[in-house]
Amino acid sequence: MTTEHDYIRSIEDWRAKRLAHLKADDGWLNIIGRWWLEPGAVTVGSAEDNDILLSAGPAYVGTLTQGSDGGVSFSPADGSQPLLLKLDKKHPPRFTAGRLLLEVTTLNGQNALRVRDTESTERDDFRGIDSFPTDPSWRIVADWIPLEKPIEMTVDTVLGIPTDVTITHKAAFTRDGVRYELLPTHGTPQMPQFVLRDQTARDKTYPASRFLFGEDITADTIVLDFNKAINPPCAFSVHAVCPLPPAENVLPIRIEAGELKMHD
Repeated sequence: MTTEHDYIRSIEDWRAKRLAHLKADDGWLNIIGRWWLEPGAVTVGSAEDNDILLSAGPAYVGTLTQGSDGGVSFSPADGSQPLLLKLDKKHPPRFTAGRLLLEVTTLNGQNALRVRDTESTERDDFRGIDSFPTDPSWRIVADWIPLEKPIEMTVDTVLGIPTDVTITHKAAFTRDGVRYELLPTHGTPQMPQFVLRDQTARDKTYPASRFLFGEDITADTIVLDFNKAINPPCAFSVHAVCPLPPAENVLPIRIEAGELKMHD
């Protein structure tokens, strides 16, 4: 950034895109339900005689079938071609039925159906997200340090479902003369995701965690822009499953940057 003014403007633009993403058809504001799948067939729709009863959409959407091997197929109620879903933890398969956007998510080998209502008014009623004032000093170029040996770690989630992750690097930065380290437990090599908690969780920020994605990665540096620290999906929907921070990412300082906790 050439000037502080340019930087602040870039954060404003980023926040606008962040809000637009939340309000999108595949965002976190219009989810109407999430159901674990078991082996066998279940019918889906808004009619009372369905196994999975929806609060919106067609009376009969179709049938989901999970095989003993964990594979999932979908047979539309209108008799059109059945779908064999290609399950992917990072990119869940999606399909539509009228106003509904459906996807099958996978966590630790367990599948679940998640449904969004693209005509939901929840997005129109959303008041937005408050944030700390933008502070350029919290955009930090940290050391990006490869670990001598990858760490195999189990992290918990808000639903108490442990997930196994592999960590190959750590980020280290200095603030007010003190050095801190963060472990990227999720994300991709191009955009590592840090699940963290700091002392603002006591009063200002979402109590469980915030997410931060690393940027501008080189062989030995990574940008940690805490002005882009965001609330996890669980702050917006009870139908999201969010990881909790490992002990290493619970910092003993106040990071007064990024998103504040949501309105009651």
